[in-house]
Order: sequence, then structure tokens, then C-alpha cells
Amino acid sequence: MADPLIRDDRANGRLEAFEEGTPAGAPAPVGVVVYFVLDAAPHALVAVHTVVEEEHEGKGIAGALVRELYATAAREGVPVVPLCSYAAKWAERHPDEAPVPSDEVVRAAKEQLRATPDLW
Repeated sequence: MADPLIRDDRANGRLEAFEEGTPAGAPAPVGVVVYFVLDAAPHALVAVHTVVEEEHEGKGIAGALVRELYATAAREGVPVVPLCSYAAKWAERHPDEAPVPSDEVVRAAKEQLRATPDLW
């Protein structure tokens, strides 16, 4: 599969990957990073879950999604808190693209997720 088309559905907290050539409003995404925006400053993007449809695993989709989440955060000038285990492992392997968030931001993200578990 070529690089997936990635769309940010911020309103629903989903960064979605579609097969190349998929028109808007077409079939379901082949992969997704579920995230939320931290309420407290500095309004980090918090990755809580990454899923790729089984038939699309091993094609680099999850990595492309997490890379785009970090790129989006960089454009917005906010950190990413990778609470999702896949995103955390990806960040460890790509320290040049994935700055480590402060302990304070990580704590705030965990507190918001605990207080609002329906965020994902």
C-alpha cells in the first residue's frame, strides 16, 4: 500500500488513515489513532489508542498515523503525550521526531483521562 491518506477528525478525536484514492465519506478507515486535546495548558495532543485493521497490518500505517500526530502537534506548538503503548514505543524509536513531554503534562493527561474515560 502506498502512503495512506490521513485525515484529522479533531471533533471526534480521531486521526484516520485511508487507502490512497479513497474519496471523502467513503469506506471506513484502515487505521486510527484515538486522541484527545488536553484541557490544561499547554493543550497537548494525547494518544490513547492506535488500531490498524488486521488485513492492513505490517504496512506502516500505524507508524504513519503516529508520525502525523507528532507533526500536527509540532505545527500547533504543543507536545504529544503517548499514553497508547504503540505511540510510546514509536516515540522511543524516533526521538528526533517525538520530543518527550514534561512530567507535568503527562500527569495532567492521565488525570484528564481518568476523570473522563469516555474520551476514547
